[in-house]
Amino acid sequence: MREVLKIMAVLGWKAGMAVKIENEPWMALCIEDIGALGPNGRPAISVAHYGEQAGDAMRDPEMCFEVAVVDGKTRLYPYTYRNDYLGVDQVSSWAEDAGAGSHTYSRLGMKRDHEAFARTWNQNLRAQGFLAAAKQFRAQQQEQLVAEGLAGAA
Repeated sequence: MREVLKIMAVLGWKAGMAVKIENEPWMALCIEDIGALGPNGRPAISVAHYGEQAGDAMRDPEMCFEVAVVDGKTRLYPYTYRNDYLGVDQVSSWAEDAGAGSHTYSRLGMKRDHEAFARTWNQNLRAQGFLAAAKQFRAQQQEQLVAEGLAGAA
């Protein structure tokens, strides 16, 4: 999910952030620090598109990723996949016995499937122009801050 990492960099990602990037005609992209650690004890984020059915928000899909720095590069490692329209809720990696003696478990076939889906989704996000939309979103945020600063000074 290199595209998501690029978007996070453009937005100046910080712990606790949540953002919704509109990019018509595509479903909005939501990226959120979920405030919890993933199965390997690293910070975790949710990446999702949401639709609506009968007034309920529907994940289409949502994946959770651990954020890790490996050899000086930030990487995202998927560990859940959910699609509410299909009734799919999968966990490919999890931890048990929290604390110093914790163990991480993985369903390797499912984990490979999650990694493959994330690669395809990354290509789609790139082709759909979400990085450009994030840059525009960031510029609008900065313009709003400047306007608010000027209004506050008046």
